[in-house]
Amino acid sequence: MARAGLTAERLTAAAAELADEVGLEKVSLSALARHFGVKDASLYSHVKSLQDLRTRIALLAGGEMIDRIALAVAGRAGKDALAAFADAYRSYALDHPGRYAATQLPVDRTLSADSPALRRTADITYGMLRAYGLEEPDLTDAVRLLRSTFHGYCALESAGAFGAPRDVRRSWDRAVEALHVALEHWPSDPEPGA
Repeated sequence: MARAGLTAERLTAAAAELADEVGLEKVSLSALARHFGVKDASLYSHVKSLQDLRTRIALLAGGEMIDRIALAVAGRAGKDALAAFADAYRSYALDHPGRYAATQLPVDRTLSADSPALRRTADITYGMLRAYGLEEPDLTDAVRLLRSTFHGYCALESAGAFGAPRDVRRSWDRAVEALHVALEHWPSDPEPGA
């Protein structure tokens, strides 16, 4: 019989907090069971597996992150929207390292298709980029450029890998400025559809 008060939502929230404290890779069903003072088997009434739990953390974190980004970009366009988007992304990644790590996990396409947060992320991201006059397939290429730049920078920053004496925030601002210039002068695809 399931322990009273345990729900998938409560387990997910606790696992997300634990991920921020100790790292996503150290979140286990056993650690979560200890947190709630129950046996591991009690959790299986609410989550199917560790993979299921990590997917739930990813979807929770994705929703939190896009809420932060949406608030930051509201009423902005162009460079202002890009800078607000980038800063909200970076602050979430640094404030919630375990949850952020979960957002980088691959999520089953059937689950992501049903996720309002992931649809909202696409709508906000693509909407911001359309202000630069981009259409497909350039939109997808631009999304990939932003995501890889933001993620790479945040991953290196959180690992303390930037050793030069230059202020990390100033370098971030310059990177965002460079992305803005790249988006304004997006190259044409020499082989459309290739």
